[in-house]
Amino acid sequence: MSELKTNKISTNDQNNVAIDNALGLKSYTTTARNALTSVAGDMIYNTTESKPQFYNGSAWADFAPAPSLTVDFLIVAGGGGSGFDRSGGGGAGGLKTSLDNNSSDTNTGFLLQTSTNYSVTVGASGSGGATNEARGSDGSNSIFHLYTSDGGGGGGAGGGVSNATQRSGRNGGSGGGEAGGDAGNTQGSPGSGNAGEGFNGGNGRFNNNGSVGGGGGGASEVGADGSAGNGLQVGGDGLTTTIITSAIATSRSVGEVDSGNVYFSGGGGGGADERERNGAAGGLGGGGNGKNLSDNTGTANTGGGGGGARLNSQAGSAGGSGVVILRYPNTYTASTTGLTATTDSIEEDTVLIITAGTGSVSWA
Repeated sequence: MSELKTNKISTNDQNNVAIDNALGLKSYTTTARNALTSVAGDMIYNTTESKPQFYNGSAWADFAPAPSLTVDFLIVAGGGGSGFDRSGGGGAGGLKTSLDNNSSDTNTGFLLQTSTNYSVTVGASGSGGATNEARGSDGSNSIFHLYTSDGGGGGGAGGGVSNATQRSGRNGGSGGGEAGGDAGNTQGSPGSGNAGEGFNGGNGRFNNNGSVGGGGGGASEVGADGSAGNGLQVGGDGLTTTIITSAIATSRSVGEVDSGNVYFSGGGGGGADERERNGAAGGLGGGGNGKNLSDNTGTANTGGGGGGARLNSQAGSAGGSGVVILRYPNTYTASTTGLTATTDSIEEDTVLIITAGTGSVSWA
């Protein structure tokens, strides 16, 4: 005896059949499927392979998947801010890339599907320490699909700080520099960077007539230690990349161009005792300079760390915001939601430069 159960079946104005509820295909294992007597057009759900299939008249076949494309990426997190008064430089935002990566982490481009949304977040910069004993804040993380780059660690705070933790640089994608201080002050330690993203901050120098904070770590090297010489507590340099050209970097105000190379994620320079020394230079890749040099804030859309503060209750400087850059064949078109993005062409590729926001990207 046959039984037909239905909620509702009707025809629409094009004379096709409309079904209110989801259509459930009959489930079979591969063995049970092969035992069927099938005709072209039959459809089942294969529980062995966890996918729907159809019979093409001679064999069972899979429904065609969405086309795939390879996407290379550069994911730079926000840079850390520097601390208050003779502070360590902010650590650079963590950097992950599928191109030109000379860190210990080996990444490859993603094989992605069209018509699928992939998550993106561009990390904001960390703020500088604004009050006595305040360390710089960490930068925020940047994300693309399965990878997260960690925000740079804030720089340690100097001045009258007696707490070793407050003098220490914060850990992050790259570590913040340790603050300097007088010879009798409690010492801390530099912040640690993450393997494959960035390096440690530098040590501070403790001397009554020449205290300086250590430089913030960069994506390619450790921030320099504070020393007796002037300007030696520089931030660590960032990494170069070929995911975009220097001309695109300049026109879109992303990265730092030096001698034709494009750098990201430079550490902030350390701050100094104003009686004898200037602050130090930030690392290539947007690192801010230590005060009283100019350009103390990390550069936007580089992940650079903030430059350290000087003696006499100076506030620290903010780091630079991060950026996410995606490169893919120009036969595809990207669409974004919730993101600030622009596109440029490089040979047979398109680069999507995302400078702010949290949202998604898809391709068609």
